[in-house]
Amino acid sequence: MMRLWYTLSYALWILVEILKGSVEVAKGVYTPGVHSSPAIVEYRLRATTDIEIVAMASSITITPGTLVVGTAHGTAEERPSLFVHALFATSREQVLSDLAEMEERLLRATRGRGGADAALHPRRGGLADERYADGREARRIHDSGGRSGDREQGQAPLATGSEGSDPSAAGPSATGPSAAGPSATDPEEER
Repeated sequence: MMRLWYTLSYALWILVEILKGSVEVAKGVYTPGVHSSPAIVEYRLRATTDIEIVAMASSITITPGTLVVGTAHGTAEERPSLFVHALFATSREQVLSDLAEMEERLLRATRGRGGADAALHPRRGGLADERYADGREARRIHDSGGRSGDREQGQAPLATGSEGSDPSAAGPSATGPSAAGPSATDPEEER
């Protein structure tokens, strides 16, 4: 029940921040003599799960006057980072302080009362590689021989040598459906 309260509290807080940011940007645009003081800061996250990182980046980006311009993947030695552009920055320290407040509120919504200090429940399955924040993807890349674009499903091996010279030897997937039905080499039929 408390987590629901923190989630609703965060939603209302971010709505107020969006309204405040809108007013600040409008004043900056329509008031003569008001100049922006842009800054780009690196913010080291305390958020560790993918959903927390995406929620933090989304919260920053939907707030007028701020934008996430880049991310840095975390390792065991270094936390993940967001590179944030602030349009009206009084100082870099103030931007970092505001981001820390936003993240603390978000982490209370996702983890409960302890916020950033609350312990995360470990993921099940044992697939995590501790050197990377996204251990499952790192493990999949490692297991596939370092090729991040290949997926096990739907990736047929490429024909090499004389096999690729005759389109009819590749089966129905190369020439479209055949009148005789699926061939014995059709990967969909083997499943």
